[in-house]
Amino acid sequence: MTEFQFQILVWLSYRLAATFAFGVPLFLLIWSKIAKEAPIERLLSIYWKISSLYGISILFLSSEAQIGYLISFIAPILMICSVWFWIDINEEIEEMPLYNSISLTTKIWRWCLSLWGILHLGLNIVSWQCLSSIDSSYCNIWRELPLNSYMSTKVMIKFILGGNWTIGTANFLGYLALIFYLLGLLQWLILQLPKGGRIAGKF
Repeated sequence: MTEFQFQILVWLSYRLAATFAFGVPLFLLIWSKIAKEAPIERLLSIYWKISSLYGISILFLSSEAQIGYLISFIAPILMICSVWFWIDINEEIEEMPLYNSISLTTKIWRWCLSLWGILHLGLNIVSWQCLSSIDSSYCNIWRELPLNSYMSTKVMIKFILGGNWTIGTANFLGYLALIFYLLGLLQWLILQLPKGGRIAGKF
C-alpha cells in the first residue's frame, strides 16, 4: 500500500468514526430516551462508557504521545464488543418488531460500527511499527487529524477563556482520563463480570 493510499484510508476511517462512532450513536441515545426503548438506551449507555477510550486515543495522538497508537488499536475492539456482548440486550432487541424503526436503525448501526472497526484495526496493523517508533510517515498520517483538532482547541480556548492549551495539558488530561477508564474497567472485570457474566445488568 502506498503512503497516499494509506492516507486516504486513514482519513476515511476518521470520517466514518465521526459518523458511526459518534454521530449515529448520539442520535440513537436521544431517540431511545424519547421513545422510551430501555434495551437500546442501556446498550447506548454502555457503548458511550466504552467508546470514551477512542476519544482518549485522539487526545494522546494530538500531543504526539506514543501510547495513543496502542490505545487507538485497542479502542475499536472494545467498542465492537460493547455492542454485541450482552445476551439480555441482544435478545430484547431481537424480540422487537421488524417494522420498529429504532430497532432496525440500531441493528444497521451495529454492523456499520463493526465494519468501521475492522477497517480501523486493519490500518493499525499496517502501521504496526508506530507501536515501537513514531518516526514512520504512516505515524504522521495518523496524527494529522488529531493535530488539527489540537490547534483548533488551542485557538478556541485562547479566544473563549484567554488560556493556553498546550501539549502538556493534553497529555495530563489524557493520562488522567485513562486512569479513571482503567479503574472502571478493572472494577467491572473483577467484580461484575464474574457475577453477572454476559448479562448487562447495571453496567
